[in-house]
Amino acid sequence: MTDSITLADRIEDLLPQTQCTKCGYAACRPYAEAVAVGTANYNQCPPGGAEGVARLAVLLGKPLIPLNPANGVERPRPLAVIDESLCIGCTLCMQACPVDAILGAPKQMHTVIEALCTGCDLCVAPCPVDCIAMVPVTGVATGWDAWTEEQAKAARERHDQREARLERERNASEARVAARRAASSAAHEPAAAVTATQAGVSGPAAGTSSDDVDARKRAIIQAALERARQKKQELAAKGTGPQNTERVSADVQAQIDAAEARRRRLGIEAAEPAQAAPADEAPITPRAPKP
Repeated sequence: MTDSITLADRIEDLLPQTQCTKCGYAACRPYAEAVAVGTANYNQCPPGGAEGVARLAVLLGKPLIPLNPANGVERPRPLAVIDESLCIGCTLCMQACPVDAILGAPKQMHTVIEALCTGCDLCVAPCPVDCIAMVPVTGVATGWDAWTEEQAKAARERHDQREARLERERNASEARVAARRAASSAAHEPAAAVTATQAGVSGPAAGTSSDDVDARKRAIIQAALERARQKKQELAAKGTGPQNTERVSADVQAQIDAAEARRRRLGIEAAEPAQAAPADEAPITPRAPKP
């Protein structure tokens, strides 16, 4: 039994290589592979016409059958012609051409290289201003009578070169995106490390859970409260403690209340718990904000 890969190669060699997708596949090679494994019939290539079907039938040892009209009809080979007075330079036709037969640039007039055009029709549909016409150029000659082995070989090479170029461009684009992400990540890591160092703790390692991060935050705040408590005790011992702690403004009291609420949410012990006050001195309870 013939190996399917080898058979696909032989089938592809018999196709006209217009890369028109009329067979229902993205290019001639995928169609050849589908015919080789039996998932596609050998009469689905309109550019090859009746002669193309006959060639494949001989190779496959199959009976001669007509071209499937669902895939199109055999016709004289057309050439894409761009009405340059209407072209807006959108580049959509260039992107659609499977053999890079169209020259142009964004917002510039485009033109078709006649010797390279395979007549695939793929540039017509994307054109937003309908400035592309398919003009028959082979008279009454159709199918393989309107196409040569040399033209098929050249079209196949151009298609393969285009696919290789697109692959390189995709890889380069992915590499640029990866490089930007890496640079962005590297730019943020030093800033995070500096902030953590200033706070007196090391930054969370990669993969640190949110619970660990919250615990570090609580530790930082608790340490700050402890320093404040010690400082307050030192000032009180010298008789230079804070004044006017009983009659604060509504704005200051609101800030005190907000700080106390944050500490409660984080589960942090207050700097001076009520039970720590001297027995002969009632604890000071922050006043509610004035209306």
